[in-house]
Amino acid sequence: MTSKIDQAWTTIQSHGQKTLEELFAADANRVGKLSGRIEWGEELTAGGILFDWSKTHLDDALLDGFEALAEARGFADKRAELLSGAVINVTEGRAAEHTATRGTGADASVEEAQALLLRMKLLVEAIHQGALGEIKHLIHIGIGGSALGPALAVDALTRDLALVDVHVVSNIDGVALEQAFAACDPATTLVAVASKTFTTIETMTNAASALKWLGDNGVDDPGGRVVALTANPDKAVEWGVDETRVLPFMETVGGRYSLWSSIGFPVALGAGWDEFEAMLAGAAAVDAHFASAEGRANLPLRAAFADQYYSRVRGCQTRAVFAYDERFGLFPDYLQQLEMESNGKRVTVEGEPVDGPTAAVTWGGVGTDAQHAVFQLLHQGTHLIPVDFIASIAPGDELDPAHHRILLTNCFAQGAALMAGGNMAADGKDPARAFPGNRPSATMLADDLDAAALGALIAFHEHRTFANAVLLGINPFDQFGVELGKKMATDIEGGEAEFDASTKALLEAAGLG
Repeated sequence: MTSKIDQAWTTIQSHGQKTLEELFAADANRVGKLSGRIEWGEELTAGGILFDWSKTHLDDALLDGFEALAEARGFADKRAELLSGAVINVTEGRAAEHTATRGTGADASVEEAQALLLRMKLLVEAIHQGALGEIKHLIHIGIGGSALGPALAVDALTRDLALVDVHVVSNIDGVALEQAFAACDPATTLVAVASKTFTTIETMTNAASALKWLGDNGVDDPGGRVVALTANPDKAVEWGVDETRVLPFMETVGGRYSLWSSIGFPVALGAGWDEFEAMLAGAAAVDAHFASAEGRANLPLRAAFADQYYSRVRGCQTRAVFAYDERFGLFPDYLQQLEMESNGKRVTVEGEPVDGPTAAVTWGGVGTDAQHAVFQLLHQGTHLIPVDFIASIAPGDELDPAHHRILLTNCFAQGAALMAGGNMAADGKDPARAFPGNRPSATMLADDLDAAALGALIAFHEHRTFANAVLLGINPFDQFGVELGKKMATDIEGGEAEFDASTKALLEAAGLG
């Protein structure tokens, strides 16, 4: 018997493929139907983001099919489980409570999260007031979700004014740590060690080297300069961090969803507590929309409908993201982990093989730089690649307004050109100058790319990632593929495993055999 899931996919896959220009010609209200805003109120600097998916191939019939798929997959129930603190991460037997740090979740979890954030706020304010002496620099040591989110937010929010100069170090390659050392004065440097378990080998190795650097450069008590950000506070105290400088976060907050917890300490220290709080509030506005909007009106879910259409129906293996704003230059890097670690899976929540492609490969860059590099392939290459554009109406600079005007016109023109195509030859007949068009894009246009907008955009993509997982029937909250390589590296260190001939030869060539 055909399941409702199969029926929905049959409807979606049998849908005719009109061109984007045909879709616009057939529906005068297309932009209105496929655009929507999420806004936040006066408690912040009022603002919002316009999400325009009209240049994708979604239409009413496809949206009907995807709404049927979402219903068959139990999207509403899964969403309720996520936002209520139920056990949604079934392979690890726990909840995924990152939204509790923003005020949405089980009452007890929201209360605990708020208490932990208050603890962090008090420490941040004490440091700003000189409780640990003069602090001009912070070396934040983490990896994965403990580094990518903080690096993005610090880069976006401290370009104009940094209360503390923050350097995020993730790579075990000593060059990365040495670069941070070179930029910091050890006499005025604090070290944050971010690790959920406080056992991550790259992080703890870097942390030990940072303490040695402090000691070698005249700091009498290097351990007194360490703040621990962890879900395992006992391990941090055992490692030597005073409990007054341990900032815990809940075990149910996953690494790549942890920016909102004490992992956001470098953001609060560098940009100030008000900016960190605004980021939380922007995310909370998206949480409220995601919790209440139904079907195609739910903007993260609508984005997931497009994602599934292009990967499952059109066979697109990648999605490109371009921020037309220098402040968001690290956003594609952040999304790579969020989307590919969450949804790069082979089996369903029931342990059965997934019957199609899961996460697309996320990649991207910064406009207008990318226009003079990778956009050649997007316009004239043989790959069909959906594109997301991110831009801000307000400029991030105080130069001649021509800078921002040219930036925005380039952003909007790229989406228009991808859709329309054409031929740049005078007679319109030169194949080398021909552009096929009919290439999809979506645009996220913020009033301003401030702290609230940053929080909103990250939360939007968290929920988009979750919605994709529900439509696929997979668990986005585990990451066992990450663990295998780490285990094998540990095995090499301990000499506890046999490897293939190629790996043995490489180890021997590097003097590690």
